[in-house]
Amino acid sequence: MAQLSLNEEETRLKTCAFTGHRPEKLNAEPAVIKRALTLEIDIAIADGFTEFITGMARGVDLWAAELVLERRKSNACISLFCAVPYEGFEQKWALSWQNLYHDVLSESNGVKIFEKHFSYSSFQTRNRWMVDHSSRVIAVYNGEKGGTKNTLDYARKIGIDVRILDI
Repeated sequence: MAQLSLNEEETRLKTCAFTGHRPEKLNAEPAVIKRALTLEIDIAIADGFTEFITGMARGVDLWAAELVLERRKSNACISLFCAVPYEGFEQKWALSWQNLYHDVLSESNGVKIFEKHFSYSSFQTRNRWMVDHSSRVIAVYNGEKGGTKNTLDYARKIGIDVRILDI
């Protein structure tokens, strides 16, 4: 991991990232997942986390982003940063997901786009960046192989606090 400046390290200590499966891989209804995310986000805020990073994927990432933005309405200290793997990431999604994606982007405090065009490596680059800039990761994980597992494995390897919502 790259050496961080004091200011970056202070920010990292207050930053929490999200990872999780897309809706079709989840074993619970969206309402159940959102309730669990709400509780975990509120715990993170109580623990002093004020900055949140979402990977902007359908499902957990966008639901968590919505919940963070809702909390920001009553707490101006909270910020949301969007980590997008590549430009046009959302273009093949259903319109309702595209609308949510653009709403989150427009309300966020900042956006980082990792690649100009699609590449499989852009997802891993995004996921590692999110972990490298956080001190906690909140995950909705069902045990399957894939990007969520890889992100959690990397977070554990470098000693990041991992909170898994096994729903």
